[in-house]
Amino acid sequence: MNNSYKLSVNNTTSFSLDENSLENLDAIQTETAKFHILKEEKPFNIEIVSSNFLAKKYTIKVNNTTYEVAIADALDLLIESMGIERGGTKIVNAIKAPMPGLILEINVEVGQTVKQNDPLLILEAMKMENSFLSPRDGIIKSIAVAKGIAVDKGQLLIEFE
Repeated sequence: MNNSYKLSVNNTTSFSLDENSLENLDAIQTETAKFHILKEEKPFNIEIVSSNFLAKKYTIKVNNTTYEVAIADALDLLIESMGIERGGTKIVNAIKAPMPGLILEINVEVGQTVKQNDPLLILEAMKMENSFLSPRDGIIKSIAVAKGIAVDKGQLLIEFE
């Protein structure tokens, strides 16, 4: 099976490569992460400056000009066509009440820096205490509730900067 790849350079230029063109590439590794390539009898010095293998993103220098390159294979292209972001993470900027309840305790203040899993507040719902931990590192932008206040499902509790 001949795999093909889509390369995006500096988020502006895209082109496709297949395994045959890669196998026929006239390339010699000169040092770790450095290569000498001949294409149409023109020499190119290539250096891999940095790489994020899991994200398939690389920073390379071609004859001392730096480029950002992203590589997508057939699976990546299929996932993208379905509207799904592979390996993407969503940054949580607000915490909302998942159910109606009563605020028992607030452990943070506006402007406070928190780390992931730091306790933020306790919500009593259905005779159970639910502790809310910070989903990420950040700074508390606002606290929309106070101790002893009843909240509705979906109501904003805490917002991050």
